[in-house]
Amino acid sequence: MAGFHPDPSVCRAGDTYWMVCSSFEYAPGVPLFRSPDLLTWEQAGNVLSRPSQLTIDGTPSSAGIYAPTIRFHDGRFWVITTNVWDGQGQLLTWATDPAGEWSDPIRFPDVPGIDPDLAWDDDGTCYLTVSGGPEGIFQYVINPSTGEVLSERQRLWSGTGGQFPEAPHLYHVDGHWYLMIAEGGTERGHAVTIARGPSPAGPFEPGPDNPVLTARSTDLPVQNTGHGDLVQRPDGSWAMLYHGVRTRGFTPAWHVLGRETFASDIAWVDGWPRLTTPIEPAEPATVKHHELTGDTLPASWVSPGRFPGEILHRDDDGWRLDGPGFAGRRQQHLAAEMTATLDVRHGTGGLSIQLSPRHRLDIEADTGQVRAIGHSAGLTATLGQAPISEPSRVRLTLRAVPVSPYAGPDEIIAELITETGPVELGRLDGRHLSTEIAGGFTGRIIGITATNGHIGIRSLTYTGTDQPQTR
Repeated sequence: MAGFHPDPSVCRAGDTYWMVCSSFEYAPGVPLFRSPDLLTWEQAGNVLSRPSQLTIDGTPSSAGIYAPTIRFHDGRFWVITTNVWDGQGQLLTWATDPAGEWSDPIRFPDVPGIDPDLAWDDDGTCYLTVSGGPEGIFQYVINPSTGEVLSERQRLWSGTGGQFPEAPHLYHVDGHWYLMIAEGGTERGHAVTIARGPSPAGPFEPGPDNPVLTARSTDLPVQNTGHGDLVQRPDGSWAMLYHGVRTRGFTPAWHVLGRETFASDIAWVDGWPRLTTPIEPAEPATVKHHELTGDTLPASWVSPGRFPGEILHRDDDGWRLDGPGFAGRRQQHLAAEMTATLDVRHGTGGLSIQLSPRHRLDIEADTGQVRAIGHSAGLTATLGQAPISEPSRVRLTLRAVPVSPYAGPDEIIAELITETGPVELGRLDGRHLSTEIAGGFTGRIIGITATNGHIGIRSLTYTGTDQPQTR
C-alpha cells in the first residue's frame, strides 16, 4: 500500500484479506483495507471512525495510534492497538462486519507497552502480547470481551540483539507456536526475526536463519524493511506483509512518503518461514483522483488532532473548510500534484503539503494576494507572492517533482494558475519535508488548509506517478 501506511497487520476471513495500519496523530484512526488476492487493495473504511473511539485532540506529531493488529476469531474481527497519547493502555475493538461500525473500545490500562498482538489457543484462551521496550516482549492472558487481565506479566523473548524488540505476532503452525518480532529500530537497521516454542508462552528458541527479512547494508530500492505479519491463503500457501521506505537522493538518502506496505510470498523450509517472491501489483503509469466529489468525506481523508468532519462540510457549491484547520490525503507517489479551485472571499487559506506542522509548504490566499510560505524546524519564510483578481475562483497547484539523485528527493513547487498560465510562487527543497530532516513516523499529507474564516472548495484533483521525469 503506497504512501504513509506503516506497521501493517493482516488476517483472512474466507476468501477476503483485511489489513490495518498505524495512523498516529491523524483521525479517523486505523485505516482498514480489503483485498481478494493480496495484490489489489481498496480502503473499506477506518476502524476508529468516531470520537467515542479515539481521543485525538491535541495529539503531537507522531504520537497517537501505534501498530494495530487485526485478527478474525470465533466469527468476530478484532483490532487491538495503542493510543500512546491518552495514557489508557491498550485499546481493543471488534466488529462482525469489518466494513461497518466497530465497537467502542475496551481499555487495558494495566497493560503497558506498544504494538499489541492477539492470539487464541485451541481451548479459547486469549493471549495479549506486547513490546515492553528495551526489555523485550511480554505476554498476558486476558478476557477480550471484558478487558479483564487474567495473569501476571510474563517475559517471552528479547530478539537476537537488535535494539527496540517490538511488533510481536504469535502463530500456531504445525504444532509449534511461532513468535515473530521486529528489531533493530525502524530505520536502516530494521529487521524481522522469529523464534518458536511448544506453547504461546514459550520457551522460545530463535530460528536458524534470522533475520527473516532485512534490507540493512544493501542497495535494495526498498529500505528499512520490517514489522512483518504472516497470513495463510485458502490453498495453504503463506505470505508476509511488511513495511519499508523508498529512499531517494545521495547519502544519507531521504524518504518522504513515510513507511509503506509491501508483501512477499513465504515458503516453510524445515519448519521455518523464508521469503521467496515479492507480491507486486501492476500499477498504472499515472493515476488521477478527483477529490471531495460526493456528499460524504472519503475514507482516505484525514486531519491531525481532530476528525476532518469537524472542519470539512458539504455546501451548495461543493465543500467548505472552516479555519483554523488542515485536512488532506496521503501523498502516495514519487511525483505528485494537487490542483484546487478555491473561494477565499470569506477566509484565508489554500493548499498545504505537510510531513508535520513544523515541516510544510503552504499556499495561502486571501481576497488580495496569494503567498507561498515554507516552514522547517521552526523557521518560516515567504518564498514568493502574487496578486489575485478573482477571489471567488483562485486556482492553485502544489507539485512534488523528483530531482537529480545527487540533489535530494524532490522539490515542492507552489503555483498560482492564471488565464495566461502558471505563475511560480516559490519552491522548497523536499528534504525539508523528509523523515530524515523532520524525524517522526509519518509521511506526507497533501490537502486543504484554512488559517481563519472559511474557504470554499470548488474542485480538487490529485495526480501521481512513480515513473517521473527528474528535473
